Amino acid sequence: MSLMAEFVDGKFNTETASSASLKNAKEDKNKSGVDSEAFLTLLVAEMQNQDPLEPTSNTEWVSQYATFTQVSEIQAIGDRMNGVQAQSLVGKNVIMRVTDSTGDTNYIDGMVERVGYEEGKAYLYIDGNPYSVDDLDTVISEKYMAAQEKVDQIRSLIKKLPSMQELTISDQDTVVELGKILSGMSDYEKSFVEQDAIDAINDYGQRMLAIVSDHNAQDAAQTIKDAMERLPGIDEIDPAEHRELIENLKGALDELNDMARDYLGQDNIDKIGEYYDRLNELLEAE
Repeated sequence: MSLMAEFVDGKFNTETASSASLKNAKEDKNKSGVDSEAFLTLLVAEMQNQDPLEPTSNTEWVSQYATFTQVSEIQAIGDRMNGVQAQSLVGKNVIMRVTDSTGDTNYIDGMVERVGYEEGKAYLYIDGNPYSVDDLDTVISEKYMAAQEKVDQIRSLIKKLPSMQELTISDQDTVVELGKILSGMSDYEKSFVEQDAIDAINDYGQRMLAIVSDHNAQDAAQTIKDAMERLPGIDEIDPAEHRELIENLKGALDELNDMARDYLGQDNIDKIGEYYDRLNELLEAE
């Protein structure tokens, strides 16, 4: 809720944007409203003070009253139209433009929860506070809101990330989520994302791909190293006992990329080859 402070007679008087909106609406109604009793009072006064030598004709009195009636009907139609407009805004996000007693303008945004009426005047309730429908500035489309929600998500996720140089595998989920959001956005939605942010997301994605590839290569190499510790001496190979282990090691080695082979090391690669060749010799000798 926006608060507006005004210094008057040595005191601070604080009014909410909602109360300012209500006050303005009532003042506008009093200024522009056509009061039938006041009109008739003026009409009688005019009749009493007319020039007796040039009295106003009955036709002119009727014409004046007809004009008054038409203005009243037009105002009533305007109030009803405002009411219809207000009802159509329930559930939509809007921006209210409220000017306080000091002339300062405040913008209030939120979803219209319901519409209330007072003396035929429609009021939009936002966060439980009423605002005159006359203070409506902008109706925000669902398409725009959806785009802004995604933009807010992107901003929030980017804030969680370290610098590019400090990026680690632990940041993978955040980078992946950023990529999913950006790739799923329409051109309209992307128009709200700064190009620098788009470039940063793409750079983080490329950097994370490299980190993940390196991480996976290390894991694959370490898995093979751990399995190799279960190998006996090469002269102690028993085909019945060690065949599956050696064949699995050879198969895993064949699937390694160059990066994983580097982590495994040429000595281990050669060792697996030696064990595999020895196993085949023993199997052929049986």
